Amino acid sequence: AVVSTQSTGVTGLINAVLSLFCLPWVHGSLPHSPLHVRALADIEERIENGHLTEKVVYVRETRLTTLVSGILIGVSVLLIPSPLNLIPIPVFYGLFVYLAITSLEDFQMWERIVLIFTEQTLYPPLHYVRRVPQKIIHCFTLLQLLQLTGLCMVSLSESPYLKMFFPFVIILLMPIRERVLPVLLSERHLTALDGEH
Repeated sequence: AVVSTQSTGVTGLINAVLSLFCLPWVHGSLPHSPLHVRALADIEERIENGHLTEKVVYVRETRLTTLVSGILIGVSVLLIPSPLNLIPIPVFYGLFVYLAITSLEDFQMWERIVLIFTEQTLYPPLHYVRRVPQKIIHCFTLLQLLQLTGLCMVSLSESPYLKMFFPFVIILLMPIRERVLPVLLSERHLTALDGEH
């Protein structure tokens, strides 16, 4: 706990200095940190109730890779505009599609979309499958897909004026979750569906 507090304090001091020079803030967690931790982990596969599960047994502690990645991100500024502009845009699109597809496995909404097309006897033993009826799971998933469709319609709109409302649509999702969904579904089911338990 002391190390975490010290790290937060150091991050705060760095951000205070960066603010004086109108530079962006740093934060304690990098976007690639889950992949980074997994790469440094010893993972043990176990069979429980007929399903293969993974358990992290040990994670090697290192800050060198984070330092090197930070330096490489800083050096990448020197690659703008050349030679970065020599890389075709479809290559970047392909990279982002690959990252999106490989991350679907850990995305609960994707799991629930797959359940719509899966026979109920073949459902995996997920925590929400045990606590929530099938009809409620599918209803919740469809409501989330409806919200996602609304977000996509606003963000992918041709009108720049409509795109300005994207942050407001994101903010609107909170009252929908807190006020509208409890009217449609029970709070007990929402709690089971909303998180990792």
